[in-house]
Amino acid sequence: MIARLGQLVVLLGFAAACSSSEEPTPVAEESAAAEAATAAVVAPAVCQPTAPLAERASPYDSVMVNVGGQQAKVCYGRPSVNGRVIFGSTLVPWDTLWRTGANEPTIIHLPFAASIAGVQLEPGSYSIYTVPGRDQWSIVLNRSTSQWGVESQYTPEVRAQEVGRGTVAAERTGAPVETFVITAEETPPNGANLILEWENTRVRVPIQRV
Repeated sequence: MIARLGQLVVLLGFAAACSSSEEPTPVAEESAAAEAATAAVVAPAVCQPTAPLAERASPYDSVMVNVGGQQAKVCYGRPSVNGRVIFGSTLVPWDTLWRTGANEPTIIHLPFAASIAGVQLEPGSYSIYTVPGRDQWSIVLNRSTSQWGVESQYTPEVRAQEVGRGTVAAERTGAPVETFVITAEETPPNGANLILEWENTRVRVPIQRV
């Protein structure tokens, strides 16, 4: 009798071991799929310039933006002052649409839902245009990202893809900024600021995860 019980225990142990090597349960599969989806959302996009970089006077650059534990990525061109007057001149007139850099429009790759300057956005890629003013700027978010940045190409068809516009304050920098630059600062727990600086102007564009 004892021997038979021993054999039964061995057989049950063998069956348990075999069952552990079978295909994952539906719960395990769902968990793995959720982890893969999360990893895909968190992974930042790659900047994809649409023209050769070697021939450009304005370098192409990018900045990572940490927002509440996830990362967005901004890709943009960096023009320089080169002795010119920038804002309020014929180069970047007040109250006129600007590509927010050089060459392609500035583009943000956003792998999570967020608001930028108060504009609600689903995960995706968006061009960021601006309308500089003396005291405040309009921030323009647009789903269209394939057009060249020159403002004359902001056609009615591109304009129709606008998601929205927000307003941020403009301030003066403590020292002149020769080459346009975008940096980022976290605003915990779930926010960040994109900081745009050029010539003697700075604007902070708030991003908030939603």
